Amino acid sequence: MPDPTELIPLPDAAELLGIPITKVHQLLKDGQLVVTTDDAGRRVLPRAFVAGGTVLKALPSVITLLRDGGYTDSEIIDWLLRADDSLPGTPVQALAENRGTEIKRRAQAAAF
Repeated sequence: MPDPTELIPLPDAAELLGIPITKVHQLLKDGQLVVTTDDAGRRVLPRAFVAGGTVLKALPSVITLLRDGGYTDSEIIDWLLRADDSLPGTPVQALAENRGTEIKRRAQAAAF
């Protein structure tokens, strides 16, 4: 199984979502996804955000909450991938397990 925290370039995200790269750019513009840059300067995002062939459920709301709280896109990705013993796991794993309400609550608390 691929590592869900693996950072993948945008063309790979488009392929996993089954959409053209232009639609991935639109998802980024609309705040449905966030990216960071890798060591080579490419725009990348965690595989877990799109692994199921769709954008992870509740991810856009969490992105909005954290952005409203002043988080940068890289900080949002770090927050989503950081292990939290009280969850257990990471916020992105909880989103994948359909525990979005808890993560949105935590994002709101983290942002303010």
